[in-house]
Amino acid sequence: MNQMSMITETTPVNIQHHTYKRECRYTRGVHIPLIDIENILNSMSEDIIAYFDFHNIAKEIKQGTLLNGYSGLATIIADYYKREKGTEILELTNGRDFYVKII
Repeated sequence: MNQMSMITETTPVNIQHHTYKRECRYTRGVHIPLIDIENILNSMSEDIIAYFDFHNIAKEIKQGTLLNGYSGLATIIADYYKREKGTEILELTNGRDFYVKII
C-alpha cells in the first residue's frame, strides 16, 4: 500500500475558525488535491456536512484554501484514500489537530 505523510510545519499555520471566533494554530497538516476533497465532500451525509461546516463555515472549496481538521474528518479522509487510492496517510487519525490545504 502507498503511503502519504503528514506535513510538519516549522512555523505554525493559523486558520480562522469562525464558529469559535478565534484562530487555530496547527503544526501539522495534509495537502489534498481539489478533486479529492470534492469527492470526499460529495460522499458525506447531511449530518457529516453540517459538522464539517461547523468547523469550516465560510471556507471556499478551491485550490489554496486552508481547512480546519478534526477527528471525524481525519477518519473520512483516511478511509477515502485507503479505499480509492490504496494509500495510507500516516499519523492522520491519531487524534492530534491538523489542517487541510487544498492543492
